[in-house]
Amino acid sequence: MRHRKYPFIVGFLIIPVVLYLVLVIWPYLQTFGYSLTDWSGASQTMHFVGLRNYTQLFGDSVFRTALLHNLLLLVLLPIATILLALFFAFMLNVGGRGGTGGVQGVRGAGFYKVIFFFPQVLSVAILSVLFQAVYRTDQGGLLNGVLVKLGLENANHPWQWLADPNLALWCVMGVLVWSGVGFYLVLFSAAMQSIPKDIYEAALLDGAKRTQTFFTITLPLLWETVQTAWVYLAIAAMDAFALVSTMTQGAYYGGGPNYHSEVMSTYLMRNFITFGKAGYACAMGVVIFFITLILSVVSLRVTRRERIEY
Repeated sequence: MRHRKYPFIVGFLIIPVVLYLVLVIWPYLQTFGYSLTDWSGASQTMHFVGLRNYTQLFGDSVFRTALLHNLLLLVLLPIATILLALFFAFMLNVGGRGGTGGVQGVRGAGFYKVIFFFPQVLSVAILSVLFQAVYRTDQGGLLNGVLVKLGLENANHPWQWLADPNLALWCVMGVLVWSGVGFYLVLFSAAMQSIPKDIYEAALLDGAKRTQTFFTITLPLLWETVQTAWVYLAIAAMDAFALVSTMTQGAYYGGGPNYHSEVMSTYLMRNFITFGKAGYACAMGVVIFFITLILSVVSLRVTRRERIEY
């Protein structure tokens, strides 16, 4: 029987494995191969240049700036999104008193979950148009209009949100956090609902407060879900192409003003499509791949802990 089951298993796995190799692994290998050439992207002619693209890459001040912006997003985006999502999920699921196991969510929790999740149904294009209206530099912009009404801003000198070099990247980060909190709120809510209510009841009988129950019960039992969220948000932080390219200023694919909101993906696309430096852009893609891979592995290793059974 043992010898018979292996052909059966291989029969199921052979097609998915072949498709994975052809559609995932092979394009990665091709990208690495192109990164060692001077390919323009529009011609079949290319010459082997070795590691020249990589040495040029790390001497490129714009790429270094974009890398720093990605690292800033990598640190702040997961922290802000996860903290907000955990807080709202905790309040919506176990923030109240009474109910099964001595705890329940706040009143109207189901409605709030729908409202928080609503940004997930919006496409990136809609998000971009929506927040361009929010960040408009005149009083017609929602944010400037509110600040003027509250007396916090001079109507004759409104904030130049997306045109200000010191604010553009922060504005994009705000949109990323706003659009992501709802999804992770639902993710954490699903994990919280699987925690037995008896644990909370025992903690309440011992006189535990909400803060104590969160840090001693909820967070330890949600740690694996938090790990998963961190990895996904790290990948989002290393990309951020769609919003940066559509919301910020710049001749091609955003990144302005004066590269102050540039990220690696926008600089990659500019070199690939606009400047005709496809080999150079492929080198950037390889660097992004390895940075994302290393950060994902490190974050999983650092945050790994013994599994808690309940």
